[in-house]
Amino acid sequence: MTRPRPAAGGGRRLGVAPERLGRWLDGVATRHGAFTEVQPADDGLRIVCADTTTVVLRAPFGWAPEAPLLAAFTAAAGRPRRAAVLLVRRGRWVVGVFDGAQLVVSKVDARQVQGRTAAGGWSQQRFARRRANQTDAVVSHAVETAARVLLPHADGLAALFAGGDRGLADDVLADPRLRPLAALRRDPPLEVGEPTKAVLLETPKQFRAVDVHIVEPQDRC
Repeated sequence: MTRPRPAAGGGRRLGVAPERLGRWLDGVATRHGAFTEVQPADDGLRIVCADTTTVVLRAPFGWAPEAPLLAAFTAAAGRPRRAAVLLVRRGRWVVGVFDGAQLVVSKVDARQVQGRTAAGGWSQQRFARRRANQTDAVVSHAVETAARVLLPHADGLAALFAGGDRGLADDVLADPRLRPLAALRRDPPLEVGEPTKAVLLETPKQFRAVDVHIVEPQDRC
């Protein structure tokens, strides 16, 4: 489960692993009373409890509502899907393909980008141009990595999730060669630190999680 955080409009948001969703919902019913309403809502379900607590569940890969709604949603959320991940920051990037939580293929790479300088005048301008060129090179090399590692799997992907520096990720996915991947991109962005293999291996905890927005009675006061 991801750490709860305040939600726009009140309440809080958190991510629940699909394997734990049934147990988590049992806990909600214990604390807030029986579910009096269960209705489809966008990519998920809206649940109302006896004490008026509302819970909106969003499926990470979408779903098609069918009866019984709650069981169908839980089954869809837990179904293994193939997903691609792109993490990029200045100087380092990593890409990978997962089947469920299992990493199938990955590549980590890096390219030096100069840090900031306190120099001014022409020296500062030369530095800025050099740093911009180095950043462009990072994007170009990250595109090459994504094309080589991710594109061969594009036909079987359910989604692509990006994280790190959003601007750089946007620049990478704007390359025409990566249009099949860009079309599969889903939000929210992955919240990660420096792109490494270890960080990549932790990303399924985010992109496989069911997004939960819970609003309790006291949140409306």
